[in-house]
Amino acid sequence: MTTEAAARRMPGAPCWVSLLAHSLPATQEFYGALFGWEFRPGPQHFGPYARAFLDGLEVAGVGELAADRHLPVAWTTYLASDDADVTAEQIRSCGGTVGVGPLDADDAGRMAIASDPQGAIFGVWQGRAMLGTAVSGEPGTPVWNELVTQETDSVAPFYEHVFGFESEAVVSADFDYLTLHIKGKPVAGIHGVGNALPRDRGPHWMTYFAVSDTDAAARRVVELGGHVLRPARDSAHGRLATVADNDGAVFTIIQRR
Repeated sequence: MTTEAAARRMPGAPCWVSLLAHSLPATQEFYGALFGWEFRPGPQHFGPYARAFLDGLEVAGVGELAADRHLPVAWTTYLASDDADVTAEQIRSCGGTVGVGPLDADDAGRMAIASDPQGAIFGVWQGRAMLGTAVSGEPGTPVWNELVTQETDSVAPFYEHVFGFESEAVVSADFDYLTLHIKGKPVAGIHGVGNALPRDRGPHWMTYFAVSDTDAAARRVVELGGHVLRPARDSAHGRLATVADNDGAVFTIIQRR
């Protein structure tokens, strides 16, 4: 396991990302071609579900939406917890909502789906047989998770109280950004985008996947039936692009410096 992956398993840190899509075979085909993922079944607690592997190590999960569940097709960030039931109580007491669970996912772990006071959906994962992402930082793996919301001030205290984050502001007159730390390690971010928040999505958690070449990966997304929402651009952390898969799930690809 990489040291980056180990940091992602600390309580409070993003430890897993999971996607619910309309067609599991089509989604597996898309991400298999884009990232080189291989898939194995399970756990099947909500219906068809597969875990994605890269070089034999767990990376992410992909499930199939039941026909009667009208949920958005989106990547969900799961935050690690030592006790999902205690975390669920803290979420409620701090103004959040628990929509699903806590419940057992076979012997893999215990999970819940919640939303913060501004409505951004995230998961809680108490790992047992499955602790979470086993490799992070390599192309094809999740490398960063970021809450995109209206303003950081309105929601940062919620995450600090529930998950024990220490937040550090990026000092800039026109950039509302907090980096969330656990035990001194940066594990996630909160980006306040004001009126630039997409009206059709509202506040949401964004998953960043590493790629070896952002421009080539963006072209591949389109070839595979997806879309480029924000073209490749350079940032302080690398070259990134915001894309959607063939089912409309949005994520960011980044070629790190």
